[in-house]
Amino acid sequence: MILINKNSFTKHSIYLYFLLLLILTGGCNTQNKSVLSEIDFGKNVYVFSPDMKMEHIQHIADSVYVLQSDKHSEFNENRFALLFMPGEYNLNIKVGYYTSVAGLGQTPNEVIINGGVEAFAPPTYNGSVLINFWRSVENLTIVPTKDSTNVWAVSQAAPMRRVHIKGNLRLHDHGAASGGYLSDSKVDGKVDFGPQQQWFSRNCLWNSCSGGLWNIVSLDVLGAPEHQWPERPYLSLEDTLLIREKPFLALNKKNELVVKKPLQRKRMHGISWLNSEDKDYTEVNIVDFYIAHSNLDNSKSLNAALQKGKHVLFTPGIYKLNESLQVTNPETMLIGIGLPTLIPENGNAVMEIADIDGTTLSGLLVDAGLQKSETLIQFGTPESNHNHNNNPSYIFDLFVRVGGYIQGTTHNCLTINSNNVVIDHIWLWRADHGNGAGWDLNKAASGLIVNGDDVTAYGLFNEHFQEYHTVWNGENGKVFFYQSEMPYFVPSPEEWQHDGTNGYASYKVAENVNNHEVWGMGIYNVFFKSPVIVDQAVETPSHIEKKLNHITTIWLGGNESSEVRSVINGKGQSVNINNRKAVW
Repeated sequence: MILINKNSFTKHSIYLYFLLLLILTGGCNTQNKSVLSEIDFGKNVYVFSPDMKMEHIQHIADSVYVLQSDKHSEFNENRFALLFMPGEYNLNIKVGYYTSVAGLGQTPNEVIINGGVEAFAPPTYNGSVLINFWRSVENLTIVPTKDSTNVWAVSQAAPMRRVHIKGNLRLHDHGAASGGYLSDSKVDGKVDFGPQQQWFSRNCLWNSCSGGLWNIVSLDVLGAPEHQWPERPYLSLEDTLLIREKPFLALNKKNELVVKKPLQRKRMHGISWLNSEDKDYTEVNIVDFYIAHSNLDNSKSLNAALQKGKHVLFTPGIYKLNESLQVTNPETMLIGIGLPTLIPENGNAVMEIADIDGTTLSGLLVDAGLQKSETLIQFGTPESNHNHNNNPSYIFDLFVRVGGYIQGTTHNCLTINSNNVVIDHIWLWRADHGNGAGWDLNKAASGLIVNGDDVTAYGLFNEHFQEYHTVWNGENGKVFFYQSEMPYFVPSPEEWQHDGTNGYASYKVAENVNNHEVWGMGIYNVFFKSPVIVDQAVETPSHIEKKLNHITTIWLGGNESSEVRSVINGKGQSVNINNRKAVW
């Protein structure tokens, strides 16, 4: 038996250990093994079968967690995906940085974990999970064995999707938390938000809930609290106007590995998988995907695959791209497992999507490169004008950061020129800590620029940028949940002024826009370095003011003379040391 200890463990030893376990235990069952043995997912994707010995699977999961949970893990280069074939498992899985846990069933009920799939605060953080980022769990059932409660104590960029919890769900570790995202999930018991500053849930079912501080938004959630804002932080809305759930890997009825792509639904109610049928999905066989590997692939090989009409599945790793990936074929899917990371090398965008129907981006992490880019991901061009209402492009679980891993720089992170694009959970983050983080180091003006019409966002997180965080120029934009923290280390008030205005609003709607709607905004400030003054948290044309619903601004701390003077367009209370919260 190979023993793995904390001091000698590496990602390569876990791979060798896993291979040995497959030999010793017989690995996957014969039928499924033949399906998966033809697919090279690389050394950081682990596929488990219920006929493996549970103690061996547990050892692998624990070893990955050791590697991905210490103080050096937040910006390390390891990436992992733990995939579970249909069946029942007795495991307690802790999920650390850059780790994805997913079932391969057609519904969450086909993969059952008795024990837990959990995320906790680092041992020395006194329960704080303010840096518990970049991890995920999806498409499985959890039967929690400790107090009938599964703990998923996370902040941004840690989605839980398509999960059935046969018990309670606790979203904190008894300390500070800044989450979060939950969708298409059922919790048989109670959801405990605890001290979560904010949280967005969509199309879920739970028995009851409690807790939360400022901005708890529930969209089409059965069991969500009654609307009690602003006395309590709850905003509960009924209709999901338009959604196509995130595609997922699964073994189909023919025992083929496929990507199941749910159909788009309008005015959707409830969870997609409770009574789903085959007709509710399209299946794309894995042979239609180019399986990308960070140690083998580059811009040239990936673009060649895209030109041949292939979809792309990025396996865990870090991909350095000296040219933009050009997506020109309608309905192309670019999906990641294990938080694959794309980095531009020559000031290019990592991806440019033509003005086409039905593209999908999901499960990707993008880092700004050392050379400044104009934007990192672009949909369409400034001249785009096609109507994609019947087959819009979707973005799922996209995380973009500037700094933290390297001293990156860009003007903007995500630019949407195409019409009808739907965003379902993104976090755009100019790093406030980590490598290359500083006012004059990881420079980035904005996180999101929307020029297209009829763009919808569910769960938009956008933080620490140096000018407007979000710039919306298109018509008929709709946003359900917005969270933003202004930059921490502005050198002086004089250095953060423009056009006679003090500071930059977080959210900017252009003056020529006629219609724009938002529900549930939380905008916070912590100006550590200087007495920064910001005239307003939100800036819009006056006729749109009343269409921005339930805005909360918070003065979290910092310089005692700093202040955000109004909520929107000079209206609403200021927030400062004497009045830490304002609402609109």
